[in-house]
Amino acid sequence: MKEKIINDLKKIKPLNIFMLIVAGAINAFAATFFLMPVSLYDSGISGTSMLLSQVTPEYLGLSVFLLVLNVPLFIYGLKKQGPLFTLYSIFTVGIYSLCAFLITDVLPVDVGSQSPIAGKDLLLCAIFGGIISGVGSGLAIRFGGAMDGIEVMAVIFAKKIGVSVGTFVMIYNVLLYVVCGIVTMSWSLPLYSVIAYACALKTVDFIVEGVDRSKCAMIVTVQPDKICKILSETFETGVTRTEAMGGYSKKKKTIVYFVINRFQVVKLKELVHEIDPTAYITISEVADVFSANSRE
Repeated sequence: MKEKIINDLKKIKPLNIFMLIVAGAINAFAATFFLMPVSLYDSGISGTSMLLSQVTPEYLGLSVFLLVLNVPLFIYGLKKQGPLFTLYSIFTVGIYSLCAFLITDVLPVDVGSQSPIAGKDLLLCAIFGGIISGVGSGLAIRFGGAMDGIEVMAVIFAKKIGVSVGTFVMIYNVLLYVVCGIVTMSWSLPLYSVIAYACALKTVDFIVEGVDRSKCAMIVTVQPDKICKILSETFETGVTRTEAMGGYSKKKKTIVYFVINRFQVVKLKELVHEIDPTAYITISEVADVFSANSRE
């Protein structure tokens, strides 16, 4: 383990560190400028920290609970997630905690009674607080870390209790918002917090996977040579093919796998059906594409 930790520490990249600093600062901005001033709650451990900071003495603020709750979870998940992820995550939460402390206790900004930007408008605070915190969380994930320890717990325990990681996180957040409603004796605030959570989830998807996802096309054809040639020449990228057999006809066919963007879908269908009118084409989204841009 010691050797693995040393090897992982050698993989630390300055760009990742810089972007994790940005991610932590963004999350702190969202929490202190939009969510906390109007008593809305983030999701996961961040939301739990917000709730605890409201019901405990003033010296136990958001910054304290972010560290106290998150750091042990990341350390607990060290073996499962690896030293580099754990280090990046603790560093990101540390930046989040530090920036939250600076904004609430050091900078001359009043974030105690209402949002300095959106006032007391709960809907605006929920939407923009969720979007901005989603940007921070998405950047943290994209550059090798995490902003919240609940995801780590989900990876470790979800399978053991027979649920997916997403379901585990959702159950935790539902219970969190129910407890928030009971503690505050108001259900409007937890419901607005659900809006913030939904906005954050969608934003994380955009940041991690990209706004414009690529499409993958699977083409079942009896004219693979001509189709591979025209696709490669037209779109200037590689094409992958594998031999197959018709399940009913028992005839030999070829499956051509090809990645395009959404603007190329119509062109692809036209090119393929000009060569093989009987070709069977399926189009689906892919979350991300990693390639050396070689044509093989």
